[in-house]
Amino acid sequence: MSRISTGRIVAEMIRKEYITDHYIRVYLYSPETHLFKNTTVGDNNKIAVPPTGLDEVHFPTLDENRQWVYPPKEVAPAVRTYTHRGIDPEKNILIIDFVDHGDGGPASKWARESEAGAKLGIMMRTEPKELYPEAEWYLFAGDATAIPVLGAMLETLPETAKGVCIIEVHGKEDEQPLKTKADIEFIWLHNATPHISSEMADTVKSIVIPETTKFGYIAAEFSSVKEIRTYLRKEKNWIAKELNAYSYWKAGVAENESEKDRHKEKDSMG
Repeated sequence: MSRISTGRIVAEMIRKEYITDHYIRVYLYSPETHLFKNTTVGDNNKIAVPPTGLDEVHFPTLDENRQWVYPPKEVAPAVRTYTHRGIDPEKNILIIDFVDHGDGGPASKWARESEAGAKLGIMMRTEPKELYPEAEWYLFAGDATAIPVLGAMLETLPETAKGVCIIEVHGKEDEQPLKTKADIEFIWLHNATPHISSEMADTVKSIVIPETTKFGYIAAEFSSVKEIRTYLRKEKNWIAKELNAYSYWKAGVAENESEKDRHKEKDSMG
């Protein structure tokens, strides 16, 4: 098995804007952005957020077992999983969207409080990646953290594609236009407390799934993803290649602390 080629850069914030009340778009500059000229928009990346007050990035490294090895605690960054929303290798600009949770989480806090010139470490695949297979019907479901990847997929769907896209955001003020040529029905769920409960799984179960080629992409909180995956795989008999369902966070647990649980649950379905 070939090893995935990854790039590692330090970028500086050049500006930011609130797309909605709880959604921050950050524009980053680095002369090394060209490393990602072949990277698929919507692919995951790891961001390395320096500790408050430190204006440099000390990257963790991967050991032979693909486990992160961190630098000393006083300079170690917080590493979080994000999805880049756009890239311009000619202008050396990378765009990453952040959900402003209003809490002390290192990534959203950095996006909310940092000014132009603030540094952020980025580790990302340098090769293309297929985000979805060809199908006639698509089911997308995600919370606010999934909007970047959902948006990237929707933008590239062909006109012939049909489907449903369910997105859970804080409130009506956080709905945002997502472009697509496909025939997609959008369902927006409003939930100010996604860490407590969610209607996402019940909404997915209410969708009438046509008898045709299909693919589902689900990205939300751990318990919602688990319920949706179980429903589609066990009750609706979707096979593994028809579904990509993964949680990037677990209610009440930091990303780095919930990683084992999230991977274990995904792997349990084969």
